[in-house]
Amino acid sequence: MKRSVLHISTPLSWRGGEQQLAYLLLELQDEINQVVLCSKGSAMEQFCQKNGIDYESQPKRGGFDLAFAFKIKKLCKKLEIDLCHMHDAHAHTFAVLAAIFGNKTPLVLSRRVDFPIKQKWTSKFKYNHPSIKKILCVSEMIKQITASDIQDKSKLHTVYSGIDLTKFSTRSGKLRKELGISKSTLLVGNTSALADHKDYFTFLDSCRTVLEKKPEVQFVVIGDGPMRAEIQDYAAKQQLTEKVIFTGYRTDITEILADLDVFLITSKTEGLGTSILDAFACGVPVVATRAGGIPELVEDQKSGLLCEVKDSDCLAKSTLSLLEDQALVDKIRAEAKEKVKKFSKAETAKKTLKHYREVWS
Repeated sequence: MKRSVLHISTPLSWRGGEQQLAYLLLELQDEINQVVLCSKGSAMEQFCQKNGIDYESQPKRGGFDLAFAFKIKKLCKKLEIDLCHMHDAHAHTFAVLAAIFGNKTPLVLSRRVDFPIKQKWTSKFKYNHPSIKKILCVSEMIKQITASDIQDKSKLHTVYSGIDLTKFSTRSGKLRKELGISKSTLLVGNTSALADHKDYFTFLDSCRTVLEKKPEVQFVVIGDGPMRAEIQDYAAKQQLTEKVIFTGYRTDITEILADLDVFLITSKTEGLGTSILDAFACGVPVVATRAGGIPELVEDQKSGLLCEVKDSDCLAKSTLSLLEDQALVDKIRAEAKEKVKKFSKAETAKKTLKHYREVWS
């Protein structure tokens, strides 16, 4: 008889964590019974509807939602759930509340952020609640950062995020044609959300420095987020409006990413950085910061070039190196192509299922 897992995902938007859950749902559909509890009106609800995945939705009212917690308890009893997997911070809170209210279902938590657990007693309480049997960290760095506040460190494990290695196309020219950029123009870009921790201000500072040496380079920001207006204002103040194109949110990353000559990611915090894996998969060389788990993907001078967080001069210099040195590009591209093979969505699902089974044994 198949075991049953309730995945709890509360964000309304679709970002890296939601994509990882989507991969997990599809990869494990033949192995276990899965149900998703998500927020009403969310992108995850739409995904489940489109893909025929069993789900329940619940209106989300803030970060301390008793109704959401009772919904978890009710579903676990009704569906005879064997394990709850919490995929975000609010899901974590609601599932622990459900446990306090009497839900006996064991919990597994995914930890994706590279900052320490808050020092409030409530945070320490929910991370160390006895109902949590495993904490799956998306990188070794996240595991190390989280460990200091976890009483039972044997609960901590690293399960790297993965991507679909089959879906990326070679350079199609689609993005360049759409933006009116010639095949010969050097194009540098990023696909991260326009959020604070992605530090697009450093990205723009790096752009300005690159343009001082190589004014013909074009930059593109593919994505959207809460700081879009502020970041675009900063670009205007730096007189970069013509040289940095903001495309907004795109659903065709797999078709357009290979049009870039360099992928430049300037995050100040990062759990792992699956957008880097995307770049690896389609042969785009990467310049990145040493944030969070990024160095576990980007080995300096091997699978990419690394700089310290906020070091726009280094980031610009490294970008110029890749724009000017084809031998370096070829070396990095070959290393990255090998590296990314270890980060498939199938491997992530396999390791996650292994941890589920250890909880059940």
